[in-house]
Amino acid sequence: MSLALRESMIATCRKMNAAGLNQGTSGNLSVRVAGGFLLTPTGMDYDVLVPEDLVLMRMDGTHEGHRRPSSEWQLHRDILAARPEVGAVLHAHSMFCTTLACLRRGIPAFHYMVSAAGGVDIRCAPYATFGTGDLARNALHALEGRKACLMANHGMLSLGATLASAFKLAVEVETLAAMYWRALQVGEPVLLDAEEMERVLEKFKTYGQQSLTPRAG
Repeated sequence: MSLALRESMIATCRKMNAAGLNQGTSGNLSVRVAGGFLLTPTGMDYDVLVPEDLVLMRMDGTHEGHRRPSSEWQLHRDILAARPEVGAVLHAHSMFCTTLACLRRGIPAFHYMVSAAGGVDIRCAPYATFGTGDLARNALHALEGRKACLMANHGMLSLGATLASAFKLAVEVETLAAMYWRALQVGEPVLLDAEEMERVLEKFKTYGQQSLTPRAG
């Protein structure tokens, strides 16, 4: 298994804490690899992780390595099994996403950047005990047509084709949650209508640096 990938996962875990997405040993991270996925171990401080601590999980729930996998291994496994376009899954207990999740409140179309998560809103999955099949099923339902969701009384999830894109989206969703929470302190935010959000979603298909055919000369 690639040492560079393991080191990149550990660096991302530490960035999660530095960016305020996690505190202590909360949250977990997985990346799809041949034969299954690499997953962070349960209950270990990210600052002391070494590449050998990451656990190789198979899709049948068995694993290799000298550490026990995250208690949320089934959540990661079921998402990766159901979403072949996803290469990385990030789960965090970020402050503002979790605050909204404890209110069982998703993030509506108060800002056009909500569409960065793939839809017209960011849903909040119903509550289920951590580490259970029910939690995974609830999250998968909330993620239908989406790349991120909140998890009631728990935290948030972000998905990406790559480790970098999953982390970038997690930061964006936490920022949106913070903006929404702050707006709610003043009043009820004005929401963008469905027609506008569909326009934004269409524009996002060509947003950023796209692959271009080099020009001659």
